[in-house]
Amino acid sequence: MDLDVDVDETGRHPLRVVLRQAQRVLARAGVASPRVDAELIAAHVLDVDRGRLPLVGPLDDRTVARIDGLVARRATRVPLQHLLGHAAFGPLTLAVGPGVFVPRPETELLHEWGLAALRGVSEPLVVDLCTGSGALALALAAARRDATVHAVELDPDALAWARRNAEERAADGDRPVVLHAGDVTDPTLLADLDGRVDLVVCNPPYVPLATPVPPEVAGHDPARAVFGGEDGLSVIPHVVRTAARLLRPGGAFAMEHDDTHRDQVLALLAARGGFTGGTALDDLTGRPRFVTARRTG
Repeated sequence: MDLDVDVDETGRHPLRVVLRQAQRVLARAGVASPRVDAELIAAHVLDVDRGRLPLVGPLDDRTVARIDGLVARRATRVPLQHLLGHAAFGPLTLAVGPGVFVPRPETELLHEWGLAALRGVSEPLVVDLCTGSGALALALAAARRDATVHAVELDPDALAWARRNAEERAADGDRPVVLHAGDVTDPTLLADLDGRVDLVVCNPPYVPLATPVPPEVAGHDPARAVFGGEDGLSVIPHVVRTAARLLRPGGAFAMEHDDTHRDQVLALLAARGGFTGGTALDDLTGRPRFVTARRTG
C-alpha cells in the first residue's frame, strides 16, 4: 500500500481506504476471501474485534505499515491463522502455526455429533485420534467438563501445539485433556482403555496424494496431517480397527474422510464387523464428509 496517498487533513489514513487497498492486494493474489482476511488482519493489528472496525479512526503510518506487512505475507499464501497466531474452532480459540494442521470449520460438525452421542452418558470417556492442535479433544472437554478426554498425536511438532492449547484451556478452568504421543497404526495404542470408551472421534490424514490442494495447504499444513497415501486411505483402516478395540458396547464412533471416500469407508466398517448403524453425513456444502457408527456387543 502507498502511504503517500489517501490521507486525511491530519496526514493519517482512513481505515476504509486501507482495507480497500488490502482487499485488492489479496484478491490479485487469489485469496478466497480477500475482504474478510483484510478485516481480520486489521483487527489483529489494532487489537479490536472485527465488528468494531467501523468505529476505528484514521491510522498513522506505522499502523498502516504493520497491516501492509501482514497483507503482503498473506498475499504469498501464508495461512491467515499463522499470521494471527490462532484459529477458531467452535467456541474455542486455539494457538496454531508452522508444524500443525489448522483446524477447519467443517470439523465442527464432527464435534457437534460427538456431543449429541454423549447425551445421557455421565462422566464419559472420550478418545480423539490424530488430534493435531487438540481441537476436537479440547472442544469436547470444554463442553463436557465431566468427561475424561484422551488425545493421541504422532507428530512431535503438532503434539507441542496440542500441549500448549491444552495447558491454556486447563488454565481457563477446563478439565485437563490427557495427551499421548502415539501412532494409530500401533495395535497396542491405549490398550488399557480397551472396551471402555464411550466416544472415539478422528480427523485423520485422508487426502489422496495426487489431489490438488490450495497453496496454504501445500506449503504450510504438515503433509502427514493432510495426505493419506496414494488413495487417501492408508490411515483410515487403522483408525477403524483402533476404534473397534477401544469402544464399549454401544459406544459411538465418528470420523472425517475425503468426499470421495464415503462408500469405501462404509465398506471398511462393514468388513471390520462389530459396528452397527453405519451412516454417512454431509458437511455444510453438501459433500459426504463423515461416517458415524455404534459399537455392537
